[in-house]
Amino acid sequence: MQNDLGHYRRNYQKSELIETNVPDNPMQLFQTWFYEVEQFGGVEEANAMTVSTIGLDGFPKNRVVLLKKYTYEGFIFYTNYNSEKGKAIAGNPNICLSFFWPNLERQVIIKGIAEKVSENLSDGYFESRPDGSKLGAIVSDQSEVIENRSVLEQKLKELESELKGKEIERPSYWGGYLVKPESIEFWQGRPNRLHDRLRYTLQKDYSWKIERLAP
Repeated sequence: MQNDLGHYRRNYQKSELIETNVPDNPMQLFQTWFYEVEQFGGVEEANAMTVSTIGLDGFPKNRVVLLKKYTYEGFIFYTNYNSEKGKAIAGNPNICLSFFWPNLERQVIIKGIAEKVSENLSDGYFESRPDGSKLGAIVSDQSEVIENRSVLEQKLKELESELKGKEIERPSYWGGYLVKPESIEFWQGRPNRLHDRLRYTLQKDYSWKIERLAP
């Protein structure tokens, strides 16, 4: 099989990223970009992000998850702590997050350190989920090999019957991670492949150093 994609071309020209027009704190710029992406439309899940970890086998692995909250402290997502990504984070908490928003020709790349959020925060988010999502989190031994889909569906039916009319509590192996950024790079597509790239790097005094990178 061979499929040459060299003819795929587009000219990026929707915006620009100039040092004099950005805030001192990258989380402020992230908030602005996220809002603009949502308002512009064309992206079904603006909070979809790629989470990259270094697995226990030494290989990097990427997967798409949903960002559920961001603050000046960092970025929060939820998962099964016993999953492949959870085990990878336990072994090496240095991870990378990335967003790609083609509607505004933008991407954001975050290098940071992941740590578990408080149990209260995980409880609060779990409680806000639909019952189906809660049950799914309980019945799925995420990343483990299973015989077939019927196994999952049968476990779900049994759990639905067992917990009918009862409160569905968060399992201890499921919860959130806060990714505290060490660097955040903002990429804005520009004409002739001379894209704008600004990188914020956290300093020892907790200020942010802003540098322009060659495209």
